[in-house]
Amino acid sequence: MSAGAAPGPAPVIPELFRGLFDDAAVFPPGNLPVVDAVPAHRAHRTAWYADAVGPFLCGAGRLGELAAAVAGTGPLRVGLVLPGGSAELGPALAAAAPFELAGVELATRNVQEAVTELDRLLPPDVPAAVELPRELLRGDGLDAVLDALVDSAYRAKFRTGGVVAEAFPGEDELAAFLTGCARRGLPYKCTAGLHNAVRHTDPGTGFEHHGFLNVLLAAQETEPAAAAEVLAERDGQVLAKAAHALSGHQVTVIRNSFTAFGTCSITEPLDDLAALGLLSPSPLVREDR
Repeated sequence: MSAGAAPGPAPVIPELFRGLFDDAAVFPPGNLPVVDAVPAHRAHRTAWYADAVGPFLCGAGRLGELAAAVAGTGPLRVGLVLPGGSAELGPALAAAAPFELAGVELATRNVQEAVTELDRLLPPDVPAAVELPRELLRGDGLDAVLDALVDSAYRAKFRTGGVVAEAFPGEDELAAFLTGCARRGLPYKCTAGLHNAVRHTDPGTGFEHHGFLNVLLAAQETEPAAAAEVLAERDGQVLAKAAHALSGHQVTVIRNSFTAFGTCSITEPLDDLAALGLLSPSPLVREDR
């Protein structure tokens, strides 16, 4: 840009939310059939909010079904989810050959084994995240796991919800993970239970859901008590004000830490951001309505 030139229009999707929402439509509780989820994902990728959308997430056991659904329809960026551990990695990578592999998410009970297998089998340009059961991340176990991952090329992955109340960690547990990663400069992604921006109690299930906006704001904290306080905030306007006040440097720090999360709905989190005044649809979209 030449000196004195007027700046271009601001991006429709603010940097804080770019690439944040990985498409987990085929996973619980959404459980969208693959044959429906693929065209829905392609529609997301061409919508005004496309810059907020990450890859299509697919479990290893459904890659054949996915290949049939995309046959003849063009390339698809896929995040490969491996709940069965390191033994799944080699066969799943072979089965994922028809797709553009955007990343691998490997669940394991042995972080050293997972790192070794990823080093051995994963193409060097493909990122990966390692998820361990939450019970192994409590107490001294958390430090041991995070220390092992710091010396690797891989992110951590933390499960923030599920289909039972016990799958949702409390503020202190999540804060310990977030700040442990922040102190080490270790990036991470989250999955499950983060469809909404703000911490809340689901009126239907009674489950205590973390808000993804809470997690974003807590990602810059290095002290567990401070992070837990942010995670516990239930006033959306308080969180929106804090998000608006973030500097460019703070946004960079946050997104270098909290890279993405899997959500079975792409539009629900976007609707929440719009309601909080943190996101506006494309002006062209509004004019066409």
